Amino acid sequence: MFKIGDIELKNPVVLAPMAGVCNAAFRLIVKEFGAALVCAEMVSDKGILYKNEKTLDMLYIDEREKPLSLQIFGGEIETLVEAAKFVEKNTTADIIDINMGCPVPKIIKSDAGAKWLLDPDKIYEVVAAVVDAVDKPVTVKMRMGWDDDHIYAVENAQAVERAGGKAVALHGRTRVQMYEGTANWDIIKQVKEAVNIPVIGNGDVKTPEDAKRMLEMTGCDGVMIGRAALGDPWMIYRTVHYLETGELMDPPTPKEKIEVCLLHADRLIQLKGEKLAIMEMRKHAAWYLKGLRGNAKVRNALNECETREELESLLREYIATLEAKSEQDIAVV
Repeated sequence: MFKIGDIELKNPVVLAPMAGVCNAAFRLIVKEFGAALVCAEMVSDKGILYKNEKTLDMLYIDEREKPLSLQIFGGEIETLVEAAKFVEKNTTADIIDINMGCPVPKIIKSDAGAKWLLDPDKIYEVVAAVVDAVDKPVTVKMRMGWDDDHIYAVENAQAVERAGGKAVALHGRTRVQMYEGTANWDIIKQVKEAVNIPVIGNGDVKTPEDAKRMLEMTGCDGVMIGRAALGDPWMIYRTVHYLETGELMDPPTPKEKIEVCLLHADRLIQLKGEKLAIMEMRKHAAWYLKGLRGNAKVRNALNECETREELESLLREYIATLEAKSEQDIAVV
C-alpha cells in the first residue's frame, strides 16, 4: 500500500508503540491479525548505551513480526545517535523511530518525548544526525503540538522530511491534552498536504469505520491503532478487512477472546518467565474481557492470579458460566 524508505507495507494499518504493552508477545499477535507494521514500545537511549539489562531485553524481536519499527527516546542528539547505531547493528528492526510524542512528565523532564515539539530546528538537527548515522529508514512519532499556543505540527513534519526522515506518525492531540478530549484530524490533513513523505494518522481510531473515515478525511497514508487494540487484536483484523472489502465482520465470541488471551499469556511466559508474565497478563486479561457481561467479579479475581494454571481455570470457568447463561436466555426466548 505504501513504503517507508524501502520497507513495503501491505496495508495501511499500523500498531502504535504503547509503553508497557508492545513487547514481542503482543506485537506478534497483532501481526498475525493483519497489521502491516508493528511498533515496539519506546526504549531509552541511555538505557541502551549503559547496557541496562531490562532495556536490552526490550530490544528482542521475533522474526515473525517483521516488518517492525523500533522506537527510541532521549533528550540529547549524541545519545540518540549512539542508540540508533546500536539498534541498527544489534537488532533486526526494519525502521528506527524517534519518540517525540510521549507526554509523561518523567520523559518530559529529561527533554525527551513531546518536549522536542517546541523547536522545529532542534527536530531537524536530531533527525538529520540520526539519518546520517544509520542506513535503516528513520521515522518520527509526534503529537500535533505542546499546547494550543504551540502547534507546530506542519513545521515539525517539514523539519523531519528536510532532515531525511522517511515518515511521520502524527497523534492529533497536544502534550497538554495527554489522552483526553478529541484528536484533531484536521491537523493530520494539513501535515499530509505539507510534506511528501508518508503520514500515518493517530488518535481516536476506535472502530474500522473510524479508520476509513480518517484515511478519507485526511488523505493520510496509514492509520495507527493503539488503545483500541488492547485486548482486541480483532480490531486490527476487522479494520484491514473492512478497508479492503467494505464488509464489517462480527466481533469475536467470548471463547475466541479467551483462547487468544491464553496464547498471549503463553508467549509472554516464554519471553519473561511465568511470574512476571502472569503479573503483566492481569491487565491484558481484563482488557480481553472488556465488554463481556458480568465480568467485574472475574476481573477482580484476575488481580490475585499468580500462575498460568490459575489464569486459565479462572477464564474457562467464566466462559462456561457465560455460555450456560446464553443457553438459558435462548431457552427463555
